[in-house]
Amino acid sequence: MTSAFASALGLSKLRGATLAEVDAAAALQHRTDRKYLVPLDRARDFVARLAGSHRVLDLGAGRRTTSYLSTYFDTEELGAWRAHVQQRRRRWKVRTRLYAEDALCRVEVKTKDGRGATVKHALTVPAHAYGELGVQATEFVDEVLHGSGIPVTAKELAPAAEVRYVRAALADLDHGTRVTLDGALTCHQGDRTAALDSGHVLVETKGGARPAPADRLLLALGARPVSLSKYIVGQSLLTPGLPDNDVRRLARAHFTTEAHPLFERTPAA
Repeated sequence: MTSAFASALGLSKLRGATLAEVDAAAALQHRTDRKYLVPLDRARDFVARLAGSHRVLDLGAGRRTTSYLSTYFDTEELGAWRAHVQQRRRRWKVRTRLYAEDALCRVEVKTKDGRGATVKHALTVPAHAYGELGVQATEFVDEVLHGSGIPVTAKELAPAAEVRYVRAALADLDHGTRVTLDGALTCHQGDRTAALDSGHVLVETKGGARPAPADRLLLALGARPVSLSKYIVGQSLLTPGLPDNDVRRLARAHFTTEAHPLFERTPAA
């Protein structure tokens, strides 16, 4: 089962790796993320050049991409959004994430450590719990946020936006680093939608504090790191009255606010 996104990136040319192999070598719950907005043709070239060192996550039956739905939770005052835009040291995000084809759902809390690296905490929950914070999820979120010194509780949070996209994941099994490529990216809030233009791919490298070979290759291809969070972009473009910021200015160059449906939300099994 080959998706249009997989074909556009030329993923069939890479050797596959199982989820167990990728997790064993490059789970990376504590990592440094670098993001790049890359034209699609350049992203395809990038993937081809990684074929000798990276494997593509193969989920069986030839499927090399996954459709993601992520509901982000925030306070009434948009505390998570403001902490990111203002570049506060204690930034955080809370979301439920559904891996659509697999009916797998996780509650995830992302924080920053003292050196600015991303720390991700995850809890698997039933797929029907996507988009909400039940009793187990509330306890988990409260524990992680409290342990990270963030004065926010789950009872203060409500769904704030949903992000959808298709992702391919590559891993360098020898060096324990990963690369993800996201396409058909849309941000939804009520009946409003913002979409990344179809000619670009959001590439993220996930590794240590020092740039990995994939980062150096992206630089050689003319890409430069950008500060871009999917949730922050969605709020910046879709919520009236928010102050102007660098994220919004960057997003306006690559996103539209026209409807661009990725797929119908599928009831979780």
